[in-house]
Amino acid sequence: MCGIVGYTGERNTVEVLLEGLSRLEYRGYDSAGIAVVADDAVASRKRGGKLKVLRESLESAPLPEGSIGIGHTRWATHGGPTDQNAHPHLGDEGRLALIHNGIIENFAALRAELEAAGEAFESETDTEAAAKLLGRAFRETGDLTSAMLQVVGRLEGQFTLLAVHQEQPGVVVGAAHNSPLLVGFGEGEQFLGSDVSAFVKYTASAAALDNDQVATITPEGASVVDFSGAPVEPKRFEVDWDASAADKGGWTSFMAKEVSEGPEAVANTLRGRLVDDSVALELGALDDAVLRDLDRIVIVACGTAAYSGLVGKYAIETWARIPVEVDLAHEFRYRDPVLTPRTLVISISQSGETMDTKMAVQHARAQGARTLSICNTQGSTIPRESDAVLYTHAGPEVAVASTKAFLAQVIGQLLFGLHLAKVRGTIDDAAIAEVVGELRELPDELRQVLAEQDPIKELAHWMSDTRSVLFLGRNVGYPVALEGALKLKEISYIHAEGFAGGELKHGPIALIEPGQVVFVVVPSPRHEPLLHSKIVSNIQEIRARGARVIVVAEAGDAAVLPYADIVLRVPLTLPMLEPVLQVVPLHIFALELATAKGLDVDQPRNLAKSVTVE
Repeated sequence: MCGIVGYTGERNTVEVLLEGLSRLEYRGYDSAGIAVVADDAVASRKRGGKLKVLRESLESAPLPEGSIGIGHTRWATHGGPTDQNAHPHLGDEGRLALIHNGIIENFAALRAELEAAGEAFESETDTEAAAKLLGRAFRETGDLTSAMLQVVGRLEGQFTLLAVHQEQPGVVVGAAHNSPLLVGFGEGEQFLGSDVSAFVKYTASAAALDNDQVATITPEGASVVDFSGAPVEPKRFEVDWDASAADKGGWTSFMAKEVSEGPEAVANTLRGRLVDDSVALELGALDDAVLRDLDRIVIVACGTAAYSGLVGKYAIETWARIPVEVDLAHEFRYRDPVLTPRTLVISISQSGETMDTKMAVQHARAQGARTLSICNTQGSTIPRESDAVLYTHAGPEVAVASTKAFLAQVIGQLLFGLHLAKVRGTIDDAAIAEVVGELRELPDELRQVLAEQDPIKELAHWMSDTRSVLFLGRNVGYPVALEGALKLKEISYIHAEGFAGGELKHGPIALIEPGQVVFVVVPSPRHEPLLHSKIVSNIQEIRARGARVIVVAEAGDAAVLPYADIVLRVPLTLPMLEPVLQVVPLHIFALELATAKGLDVDQPRNLAKSVTVE
């Protein structure tokens, strides 16, 4: 959740830190602070509230520029979002500054030990205990890296730590344990960050620390050791987007921009993977022999990614004829799942750092299962800890509510499902060619959907005072209904629920009263006539009870017209591809409704983009 940036070099350090923190705002936070080393002293400033509060404070009373520094945006866990609890925290009588992402589970015992030794605390945080501990270790060792190696062995939980000390100007030290940290390599300057957004404006060359490693940066370069002190060589990669990709570019919000980028996200995820009339994937350790030997697949994910996984389940089972389960990652390892070397666990995470999903992958590997990551972020932890990775190429997604990443995740699973079916021989070449042909059409079909936003915007504006919305769907339309409800909850703060259409008479129909708004995701009458007739019956049932029905249906579907108040059309495609088109009107509706209510669609209350703690 928290955002972290460290810098050493010749630039204006305060500006570099503030720029990095501004690009990390999407992660969610409620306070911010920076520390720099200048004139042989640590100078820091921290404030509760948004980054603009910190900026205003620095404008009225500037800090020295310095040559090294660390910056932090905090999501409150231990202690409220106050100035005192904001990071950085100080140690060694103010000569050391430290910032922290994660949770130190044994901080109470450490704090009691430090207070008994005469240390005075100024905050309620777990982080201050680490700062005091590191300060005492520095007094013993005289070296910040050595002190960090001493301290990490005493901390329990999960953490990324960054620290500076006035007696080591030019040096920033970071440590990572079950929490992300990346190094950015520049010319005469180096960076540390919780993700590449923190420094991509200045360099595209990066490396991600593996678990239990410490990085030391100076203007001349970076060195990495493991927690035992043994040197390691991190694997570098080049970030495939630049800083401008994470700017609004004239849009009113990042979410609006990212909805508009859906066609490109789909096209980029497909690029190079559709060869002639087939699918070509490079899955490393998951070679054809391994894939043919699988007897079960489990998809693990959270939130929007889990709903994309439900779409993947339908497609993979239909095409590859192998059982697929979808588990919420935070429930997966706690239910002691049955896993074998013939089980494939597919993890889905936009950031690649979702803690629940990462722990699910680690559990799967410990039980001997095979693992595949579907991820949007290069160099992130989950892909590095998986047997294979299928990167989506949606580009940076800044808005907390995921839109284009959902589309790319679905596409990634469709590609894998076709590849698996081809390897296992469960569908013929002609069937694969038909799907591939339709996949090629999706970007242009998405552009058609985006070109017809006006009816959705009008709908959202007259519904701005709505207090409850229901969503119904069947088959692959069911996860679309769940995703539509989630988006509305996330950014509009109103009650919304998604249901499978067949469940209606098993309870949810009791919610229907005159005026109740219900979105219905309708399957194709061309490909799914039985399902189509069932959903039309659902529409008749709720319409008879006074519901206001809004239908998402394919072009040419006339059977829904007598029963729908409003019909939102999507182009014709194959059933397994329909969710990619059907979900977009629901994303737009949530965006426009929240906008009409005057809400911040990019940073909804209480939410963070990447959940990096359990």
